[in-house]
Amino acid sequence: MKLSYTPEAIGDLIRLREFIASKNPQAAQKIAALIQKGISQLKTFPYLGLEVALAPNPEMIRDLIIGNYIARYLIHTEQIYILRVWHHKEERL
Repeated sequence: MKLSYTPEAIGDLIRLREFIASKNPQAAQKIAALIQKGISQLKTFPYLGLEVALAPNPEMIRDLIIGNYIARYLIHTEQIYILRVWHHKEERL
């Protein structure tokens, strides 16, 4: 499976990294690597995340929990779209 990131997901990753880096640059690097590693697992295991019950098609829209972070993604044929990425304390859209 191929991974693609929406502009919103890219913005989320940048925002999270900048927020953490302002307090602890080394932690920002580690967390960014942790999130990327978790997301890369979806190439092999696309159904690893939990179904989003309120989604129109919960089997295809899922949340992957990566430590304190959540990556919402869409499975589409041979492609996985990373839709958003949040810290678990943030409000999800």
